[in-house]
Amino acid sequence: MTRDLRLLPVAVGAWGVALICVFVPGTAGWLAGGCLASAVIIGAVLALRRPAAATWSGLMIVVLAAGAAVAFTVLVQSADRDAVREWDGRVVEAVGQVSSSASVGRDGRLWMDVQLSGIGAPGAAGLASGPVRIGIAEAEGFVLGAVVRVTGESVGTDPGERAGLVVFVTVGTVERAAPGVFGIAADLRRSFVERATRLPEPGAGLLPGLAVGDTTAVPAAVDADMRTSGLSHLTAVSGANCAIVVAAVFGIVALCGGARALRVVFAVVALAAFVVLVTPEPSVIRAATMAAAGMLSILVGRPSAGAGILAVCVTALLIVDPWLASTPGFALSAVASGALILLAPALADGIARWLPRPLALAIAVPLAAQLACAPVIALFAEQQSLVSVVANLLAEPAAPLATVIGLLACLAAPVPVVADLLAASAWLPSAWIATVARVTAGLPGAQVLLPAGLGSAAVVTLVSVAIAVVCCRGGPRVREVARTDLVTASVRAGRAWTPGAVLPAARRVAAGVLIVVASVGASRALIDGPLASLVTPHGWAIAACDVGQGDAVLVRSQDAVALIDTGPDPTALDACLRSLSIDHIDLLVLTHFDADHIGGATALEGKVGTVLHGPPADAADARALDGLARAGGALRPVDAGDRGALGGAAWRVLWPLPHSAAFPPGNDASVVTEFVGGGVPRALFLGDLSAAPQRALLRSTPLTGYDVVKVAHHGSADQEPALYDAVQPRVALITVGADNDYGHPRRETLDLLSALGTQVYRTDRDGRTLLGIEDDVLRVWTDVAPP
Repeated sequence: MTRDLRLLPVAVGAWGVALICVFVPGTAGWLAGGCLASAVIIGAVLALRRPAAATWSGLMIVVLAAGAAVAFTVLVQSADRDAVREWDGRVVEAVGQVSSSASVGRDGRLWMDVQLSGIGAPGAAGLASGPVRIGIAEAEGFVLGAVVRVTGESVGTDPGERAGLVVFVTVGTVERAAPGVFGIAADLRRSFVERATRLPEPGAGLLPGLAVGDTTAVPAAVDADMRTSGLSHLTAVSGANCAIVVAAVFGIVALCGGARALRVVFAVVALAAFVVLVTPEPSVIRAATMAAAGMLSILVGRPSAGAGILAVCVTALLIVDPWLASTPGFALSAVASGALILLAPALADGIARWLPRPLALAIAVPLAAQLACAPVIALFAEQQSLVSVVANLLAEPAAPLATVIGLLACLAAPVPVVADLLAASAWLPSAWIATVARVTAGLPGAQVLLPAGLGSAAVVTLVSVAIAVVCCRGGPRVREVARTDLVTASVRAGRAWTPGAVLPAARRVAAGVLIVVASVGASRALIDGPLASLVTPHGWAIAACDVGQGDAVLVRSQDAVALIDTGPDPTALDACLRSLSIDHIDLLVLTHFDADHIGGATALEGKVGTVLHGPPADAADARALDGLARAGGALRPVDAGDRGALGGAAWRVLWPLPHSAAFPPGNDASVVTEFVGGGVPRALFLGDLSAAPQRALLRSTPLTGYDVVKVAHHGSADQEPALYDAVQPRVALITVGADNDYGHPRRETLDLLSALGTQVYRTDRDGRTLLGIEDDVLRVWTDVAPP
C-alpha cells in the first residue's frame, strides 16, 4: 500500500525549528522572521512561475509557515520564562495551578507541573506567569486544576526543559480545590487507587497505572521490572491506552448497528472523557492526539493517509507547545506511531514468509515500535531492553482487559459492590502483566547497558535498520522469478548463476552487521557471566561499582561480602554483581535513603542477609526498609559504636551519634563504617557527610592511617580538610557519574587530596575499580586504562 508522505517534511521542519528555539531561545525571533520572510518570497516567486513548480514550492511555504509559528510561540513565552528563571537558587514562595498528575521520583518525592500565577520571596509573592516543576513529600489535594501555594528552594533548569524552575517544596498548601469535572475525576482516581491496593500483589499497585495512568502505588520492584522488560509504556497513558479506549467504544457502537460516522463521534467523546479522567496534562493530550491520528486514518477507511494525519498532529502540538520537541516522551510517541503506520505492515509481510499471517502481525507491531524507539531511548537512557518484543507479545492480550475493566471499576466508584467486582476482575490481567514483567526482566541478558548519547544512538540505529532490512526483505523465499529465467540471464552475462546472487546487497550487509553485533554481544555476555571469574582479579577486597551518580561499594573477606549502598539503578548494580560473580550479600549497609544510595535495592531481592541502616526520615524511607525485610533481609538500625565481623574482617560504625538532634536523618546522618583486617585494606566509608558532621566525627573518634577512603558525597566541595589530613589515605575512591549536573568531583576536593599525596580513582573515568592486598602491597585494578 502506498503511503502519503507529503506532509512529513512539515512535521520534521517544525520539530527542527522547535529544537533550535528551545535550546537557544535567542534565535526564536530571528527564525520567526526568517521563516516568514522566506515563505513570502517563495510565494511571490511562485505567483510568477508556471504551475509545474507549484507542488514543491507550496510544500516549502507550508514548512516555513509552520516553522515561523513554532518560533513565534517560543518568542512570546520567553519573556515570562526568563523572569521566572531569575529566581534560581533562592528560597521562594510560588502560587499556581497544578497542570499535571503526580509521579513518584527516585528521591521519594511526588513531582508535578504548576502553571504560575505568582512567585517571590516567602510572604511576598508577586505576579508571574510560567511553568515550574515542584517536588513535595506529601501532596494531599495537589491534583490537576487545584491552586496551590508552596515554599521551597528553587533551582534553574537547563535550556530545553519545559519548566523554568524546579522547586523543592518544604511547605505546601492547597489554596483552592480542583474545580468541576477535574475534582470529580480526582476523587474517582483516588477511590480506585485505594480499592486496587487492597488487592494482593503482584498486580494490585500496577492496576491503577494500567487503567488510569496513576503510578503512585506501583512498587519499586515492579516499576524496575516494567522498565527492564519494555512494558513501562502500559502505565504511562500512552497512545496504546488511548487506542484501546477508542477501539473498544468503536467496536461496541458497531455491534449495536451504529453507522461509521456515529462510531467515530462516540469514540472521540469517549477519548475526551478518558483524557479528563486521567488528567489532561500535556503528555496525555499528546498521547491522545497521536492515538487519534492513527485510529482516525483506519476508521475513516484511509489507512494510507495515516502518515499525513500524524504529521499534522505533530506540527499542531509543536506550534502549541514547542518544548515538547525536547522531551523523550513526545519523541517516543511520534516515532512509535509513525512506526506502526509505516514500518509494521512491511515487517508483517516479511515475517509472514516464515510464520502464519496473524502471528506475523502480532510480532510486527511491538517489533516496529521497538526498532523505531530504540535509537531515541539510547539518546536519553543507558538501558536497552532485549526482551521487549517477547514481553509485549505475552502482555498484549491482557493489557486491553486491564485497561477497559479497570476504567469501568474506576467509573463505578459510587457503587462500591460493582466497583469491587470490576476491580477484582481487572486484577487478574494486571497480575499477569506484572508476572510477565518479572519473569522476562529476570532472563539472562534482558537488558544491555550503553552510555546515553549520540554515539550509542548511532550504533542502535545501525542495528535497528539491519533488523528491519532483514525482516522486511528476508525469508526463505526468493523473488518470484523463475529459476530458468535466472539461469538464462546469467549465461547471457557470461557468468554462472547461484542462488546467493538473488539476495540484495543491502540484506547481505544487514545480515553481516547482525552477525557481528551478535558475536560481540555473546562474547560480552560470556565475560560478564560464566567467564567473569576468569577475567576478574582474584585478590580484590574492595570494589567500587560504576553505577553512575551514586554509591555502590563492595567489601569482601573470606568469601563473605558486604555492600555499602546500592546506587540509583538496579540494572547497573546487577551488572556489577554479575561481573564479580556475586549472588549473595551477607551485609548490606544503607548509609541513608537518598535515591542515589538506595535506588538499586530492587536488584537485591532475596539476596541479602543483614541490613544495617541509619535513621529513616519519613514514611518513604520506612517503606524502603519494609521492602527489603519482605525480601528476606534482617533489619538492624545502627549508630556509632556498633560493630561486627565480615568473614575475617571487622567492621565498626563511627557515625551517626545516638539520638543526635544536631544532625537529622539525611546526608549528615549517613552511616560511616570502617573495615579492617581479613585481607581487607583498612578502609573508611564516609557516605554523604558534609563538612560540619565531618568535624563532629573527627572530634568524637580518633581517625588515623587508612589505606582507602571513600570520599564523602561524590567529591563535593563541602569537605573538612582536617579530617582527610588526619586520615592520610593512600587511595581515595570517588563514586560519581560522568558529566553529572552537580560538577562532582569538585576541583577543591581533588586539590585537597592531591596535596596529601593521595591517589584518586573515579568511577566516571576509571570505571569499576578493584582494590586488594597482594604480597603486603596495595593493588588497584580499573576497567579503564589510565591515559
